[in-house]
Amino acid sequence: MPGPRYTDLVAGLPASVPFVGPETQERERGAPFLARLGANESVFGPSPKAIEAMAEAAREVWKYGDAQSHDLRHALALHHGVAADNVMVGEGIDGLLGYLVRLVVGQGDAVVTSAGAYPTFNYHVTGYGGVLHTVPYRDDHEDPAALLAKAAEVGARLVYLSNPDNPMGSWHPAAAVEAMVSRVPEGCVLVLDEAYIDLAPEGIAPVIEADDPRVIRLRTFSKGYGMAGARVGYAIAAPGLIAAFDKVRNHFGMCRISQAGALAALHDQHWLTSVRIRVAQAREQIADIARDNGLVPLPSATNFVTVDCGRDGAFARAVLREMVARGIFVRMPFVAPEDRCIRITVGRARDLSVLAQVLPQALQAARRG
Repeated sequence: MPGPRYTDLVAGLPASVPFVGPETQERERGAPFLARLGANESVFGPSPKAIEAMAEAAREVWKYGDAQSHDLRHALALHHGVAADNVMVGEGIDGLLGYLVRLVVGQGDAVVTSAGAYPTFNYHVTGYGGVLHTVPYRDDHEDPAALLAKAAEVGARLVYLSNPDNPMGSWHPAAAVEAMVSRVPEGCVLVLDEAYIDLAPEGIAPVIEADDPRVIRLRTFSKGYGMAGARVGYAIAAPGLIAAFDKVRNHFGMCRISQAGALAALHDQHWLTSVRIRVAQAREQIADIARDNGLVPLPSATNFVTVDCGRDGAFARAVLREMVARGIFVRMPFVAPEDRCIRITVGRARDLSVLAQVLPQALQAARRG
């Protein structure tokens, strides 16, 4: 019997996903991971107040969530000192990226990003028929000047920058990002992914007018707030762009339990502060473990540490395979020369104890291999 008639675009796309999840890997290896240090989740979890709010909201889960995410949207506006018309709530940054690309990228339209930057953004661009143009990292940092030059060259609709960066953990100071906004080519929008900004030191978050039509900022409750499974992200942008999301978004995409949890988490900044402290401590522990094994930890403003394994991508992939085989879920950059590294999410004391035990074994096995 004939199957569905796919569009030419979809028929030509590879059967791939941006990431292979840890649950998939656990099923493939036939055992659970001893330490889950690969997806940059917060093992410290959400605020107890958020957990309480979500448990209470579960009693009314028979209702659809508020299609406008009104309470959360207005609370976010107040938190950031902007108008509610500047804020859009969505199903994590991933969901918002998909809507944004659908809004502004048509068949054959150019989009610029860094080679090896967040692959889910690329997944959306190709899925809507856009053409990706990439520039290399420079000294393990995304290169704002090269991104802007390429955007001007190809007439890009979007140019993507994550700050702090994933997968390297590097960052640019606020002034550098502000200068980048001032140079965005006409007709282009800077997609500023700030997923890790809640965990970054002072001086990294730029000052940008919410009404500036040249930029959209994306943030999440998945990292510092510890709610990756709830899928809550939000965008801050000019009212016109925010309003346009209503043309394409899933209006009932936000679960009411997630909305309640995010609202309670936002109001518990004390918890977020405590998480920042624990993340910083765990980063130092991972760095110490790396140095103890002759590896080089890169400076990080995130909840992970990217570790230079000292050779090429083939060796780093061997180290990663050996760690996975021994029960530690980690990931690594995909593109050379950054793929000489592995990326380790911060963990609790017991997680890092397993890391300290397994890493030297994995290195020894990779060197023998």
